[in-house]
Amino acid sequence: MPTQGRRIAAALFACLLASCGAPEVTLEVRPAMWLVEDDDTRIYLLGTMHALPAGTGWDGGQVAKAIASADELVLELSPEQLAAVGAEFQRLAPRTAPLAMDKRLPADALAAYRTLEASGAGQSFGGDALDDWAVMVVMGQRVAQNARLLPSNGVETGLTARFSDAGKPIGGLEGAREQLMLFETLDPATQRTLLTRAAAGAGGAVADVETLTAAWSRGDVKALETMINEDVDAVPAARRAIITDRNRRWSAWTATRMDKPGVVLVAVGAGHLVGADGLPALLTAKGYKVTRVQ
Repeated sequence: MPTQGRRIAAALFACLLASCGAPEVTLEVRPAMWLVEDDDTRIYLLGTMHALPAGTGWDGGQVAKAIASADELVLELSPEQLAAVGAEFQRLAPRTAPLAMDKRLPADALAAYRTLEASGAGQSFGGDALDDWAVMVVMGQRVAQNARLLPSNGVETGLTARFSDAGKPIGGLEGAREQLMLFETLDPATQRTLLTRAAAGAGGAVADVETLTAAWSRGDVKALETMINEDVDAVPAARRAIITDRNRRWSAWTATRMDKPGVVLVAVGAGHLVGADGLPALLTAKGYKVTRVQ
């Protein structure tokens, strides 16, 4: 059964879910992290999950040392931009004219979509009124909820609290609108392909996200690369927009930041750090010393 799209939706847009209280740690994990360094600059690259199960302790080991030593934190979105995502989604997501889901999806994919829609609290996705990419967002939210993944337990939420409490600056690599426009500007055929495959695989989406989270938890870079590639390689336009082009921009930012002394913790989705077009590989190709430290 195709898996394209369902991990993308759940992993990239879990940040849109509502937050809850922080849990007691019950499971210690060791996500992969790299260090880019020269004589006077150290930049840690931590692969994150934007939403995690309650009780996930991701901040031990070398991550704890990176948090303690870093002068600043850089995320995909700064706290201010993250707070703006919901409003930007409401502006960008609606279609100019409604289009029924049964006009967009073949029968088998539509049936799986309806089953997912009826899961959990059973609240309607309102898909008829949304662009294809936005339907994927709300599907991903439901998958994350069904898998008991919450952004309040995610790495970005925890890091933001730590650095805020320490009075250390927190920046972002993108803006809220810029991030959502990556999807809004995908051509209609690519959006429809992503949506169709996500819907067709909705029945196994929770298990897929759990497998992805488990690979991240043990720092299994090879497994993460396989799963990410499985999602995006079949749709080159999506890979370019969601992974490759962003990684190139972020590697250029990192190279520029290396000219300034200090210690920085950069925390971005784990899929951006694996493979030949992942940040560690791109920075190694630029001639920087890049070492996996966890």
